[in-house]
Amino acid sequence: MNTRKHTKFVHAGNYAAEVEIEIIDSEDGWTPYISLDDALKLDRVINHSSRVTLQRPVPTRKRFMLYRR
Repeated sequence: MNTRKHTKFVHAGNYAAEVEIEIIDSEDGWTPYISLDDALKLDRVINHSSRVTLQRPVPTRKRFMLYRR
């Protein structure tokens, strides 16, 4: 079983966040996949980003606010 780091960009509402996860590659079963902890981290970021204000930090490395032109 091999793991590799991956940056996932999550979009929710007017916000996008950059989340670091680990991709798991194995020779048996469904591959590639992510761990339960990483799946829960992505869910937390999506839920938090959909109701965030600019004053509250998103629990990730980077957060972006999207604007329409």
